[in-house]
Amino acid sequence: MNQYILYLLALVGGIFLAAQGGLNAHLGVWLRHPLLASVVAFVSSSVFAVLMTLVGVKTYPTIDQLKEVPIYLWFAGGFCSVVGISLYYYTIPKLGVSTMISFGLCGQLIFAVIAGHFGWLSLPIEPISMKRIAGLLAMMGGIFLINWT
Repeated sequence: MNQYILYLLALVGGIFLAAQGGLNAHLGVWLRHPLLASVVAFVSSSVFAVLMTLVGVKTYPTIDQLKEVPIYLWFAGGFCSVVGISLYYYTIPKLGVSTMISFGLCGQLIFAVIAGHFGWLSLPIEPISMKRIAGLLAMMGGIFLINWT
C-alpha cells in the first residue's frame, strides 16, 4: 500500500479516536461514571469488531495456532485499553478534549520512542536519534501552545 495512503489512514484513525474520546466522555458524564462509558464503548466496539471480522477476514487461525499465543497477550492489551480509555473518559470532561488529547498523544509518543529504542513489546528497534528528540520537544512545545497561551 502506498505510504501516503497509510499516513492518511493513520490521520483518519486519530480523528476517530479523538471523536470517540469526546463522545464517550460525554456518555460517561451522562452515566455518572467513566467506567460505565468504558463498558458501553467496549461492548459496542466488540459488536462492530465481530461484524467487521465476519465481513473482512478470509481465514482464521487454527486451534494449534491459538494455543501458541502467550497467555498474557490475550489480556494485557485489553487491560491497557480499559485503563487508557477510562482515563480519557475521566479527564476529557475536566480538561477538555484538546488538552486531554495533546497530553495523551505526548504520553504515547514518549512511550513509543522509548519502547522503539529498546525494542520492547517485540517491536522493531528504532534507535533514539536527535530527530526523534527534536520531535518530542516540538510536541511538548505544541502542548504548551495549545494549553497555556
